Amino acid sequence: MPKQSLKNILNNPLFLPLVLLFLTLAVNVLVNENFFNMELREVTPGYGPLLLGYIPDILHFGSQLVIVTLGMTLVTAASGGQDISVGAIMAISASFCGLMLNGDNYRSEVFASPLLLAMLVGLLAGAVCGLFNGFLVAVLKIQPMIATLVLFTAGRSLSKLITYGQAVYIMNPVYKWLGFQLPKVPITTTIIVTIVVIILVFLLVKLTSLGLYIQSVGINASASRLVGLNSTAIKIIAFVLCGVLAGIAGLMGSSAVGKVESNELGLGIELNAILSVALGGNMLGGGEFSLTGSIIGAYTVQIITTTLLNMNVRADQLNAYKAVIIAIIIIVNSEVVRTKISNVFFPSSGSVSE
Repeated sequence: MPKQSLKNILNNPLFLPLVLLFLTLAVNVLVNENFFNMELREVTPGYGPLLLGYIPDILHFGSQLVIVTLGMTLVTAASGGQDISVGAIMAISASFCGLMLNGDNYRSEVFASPLLLAMLVGLLAGAVCGLFNGFLVAVLKIQPMIATLVLFTAGRSLSKLITYGQAVYIMNPVYKWLGFQLPKVPITTTIIVTIVVIILVFLLVKLTSLGLYIQSVGINASASRLVGLNSTAIKIIAFVLCGVLAGIAGLMGSSAVGKVESNELGLGIELNAILSVALGGNMLGGGEFSLTGSIIGAYTVQIITTTLLNMNVRADQLNAYKAVIIAIIIIVNSEVVRTKISNVFFPSSGSVSE
């Protein structure tokens, strides 16, 4: 391979994320020889066959993380910080939706609402939470992680307040389709929803000027204002989109288990989303971003979890093993290590990021 071609490959921001993804897949194959095996089997009577296997499981269980990671990517690019309240926003959105669907069963004057209306209210709640975070960051100029710490701390308590401290069991059979399977459809609905959300976000970012505006504001907000961009509005839009995407993930999560449990829904997902953004080759300080890289990073995190479970790692030990693996990945993906790798192949070329 020509030297310049190899250099171009190493310079590609998706190179290391793809390498890490393939490495985690290779480990899975070594651990489990049946990793690529899939079968169609009817799980719920009357719903038709469903595609089962390790790969469908990764796509299914990683769906919430992928959707939240898309929002985290936009917030990171626009504000140079992270939204650590996305897990709490998931719980808040699901609580509003669940309460409206089962309003007659609780101490409230809310009547049971149509499914689509309840889901829209849940997503609106996510948007309002995002608007609140965006106001603190863009208008009051509070550092994003500090600003979102408000909902991170109080969000789950607010979710419990919404549901009067009870776990809301959602008995609507159609709502349960969102987190499991549509009748006669051979793949889980979460995979379908994730694909649709990815397409919509890509269209929004690529076919409009929003992606360029977010990148410009993230690189230099002051310079963006000088050329006529409203950096305050763009940051708020990024946080609102993040809130809506977290709301979608919250509805999916509550649908999958058939209830809204404020203390469990989306617990810890904000840290995995930040990690996914970093593993995707994005700068956590804002500016240029890659949605494709973030998606690869999210599935890499999910595959690591699947690998550990396949190796019979206990649930209470999972995070410890996961932390070691993630630390190794982050070190390999660091600028210092990438520079040294580049110097091995191109002694006079400098950093691969140049």
